[in-house]
Amino acid sequence: MASAFNRASVTITDAASWYCAIVLLALILLGSIRENNSLSDESQVRGNQFFDRPCDEIYVVGEGETLHTISDKCGDPYIVERNPHIHDPDDVFPGLVIKITPSKPRKLS
Repeated sequence: MASAFNRASVTITDAASWYCAIVLLALILLGSIRENNSLSDESQVRGNQFFDRPCDEIYVVGEGETLHTISDKCGDPYIVERNPHIHDPDDVFPGLVIKITPSKPRKLS
């Protein structure tokens, strides 16, 4: 009788382990699907915010922006001259902080 009880408890334990493994796998897959969807939403929002960002005196360069596009948008043709920390105008990257002094009213999109 003890042997039958041991076999039954091993079978139940094996089944419980399989169920736990399947639930854990499902949670991992669900989490990765949600993470992928949120990343694509962020990139879409970032693209829309590019045109709506204000031209403050202190400006943080966004992804896809160049000094030329910032200059056109903010009306400051002298960005390089006013920012001595920019050694190469072609080496502009997201997160770079620059000073903007608009010489004309900002273009509205």
